[in-house]
Amino acid sequence: MKYMGMPWGMWTLFAGSFQAQLTDVLGYNEQTAKAITRRAKAKYKEILSRLPEFEKGDRFKINLVGCAMLGAFVLTMPERPNVDRLTEYYAKAMMTKPMRWFCRKSGEKKFTPQSVAGLQAAAALKAADRNPYSWNMDFYEYPDGSGYEARFTKCGICVLMRELGLYDLTPALCRLDYTMSEAGGTADFTRQYTLATGGPYCDCGYKKK
Repeated sequence: MKYMGMPWGMWTLFAGSFQAQLTDVLGYNEQTAKAITRRAKAKYKEILSRLPEFEKGDRFKINLVGCAMLGAFVLTMPERPNVDRLTEYYAKAMMTKPMRWFCRKSGEKKFTPQSVAGLQAAAALKAADRNPYSWNMDFYEYPDGSGYEARFTKCGICVLMRELGLYDLTPALCRLDYTMSEAGGTADFTRQYTLATGGPYCDCGYKKK
């Protein structure tokens, strides 16, 4: 995967926040936080260089790029955080003001026919059959019209985190689904299982508020 394009944009948008939370959440001083960020950028590029390009129309590329970015930071930290501290770190690093605005705008469109059609297309694509770093999902609308569930049977984040030796920290990324849904403001997020914790699938349920 090439660094230029969306991966470059992700780094540009979030690197400052990831650096700031090294101090605010994990307690590193400013000099150490800058050094971690500098090393993380090189590690991020290295991780991306090993990944395949995603198919056109695969909406999950951004999820994997976010995972690569978090993994790069963890791998260059002097001390490996536990999953609880990393969950807090990742949520605060990702939920910048622009990200909260994006979540609100996405929330306004979450149950529109266009949004539902996009999820149905993603389910039909079954991209992980050809790219292990992508996702396979099934899509279910609730019979009472109250929302829908996206059920993932293959997860690119699980694959990459295992390769990076960080698989036990994967739940920190899963938890962001709750945070983003809350910021969206139009749906209650529900979940019973995740692949990362040994479940048969990852279920992402969205019920209209």
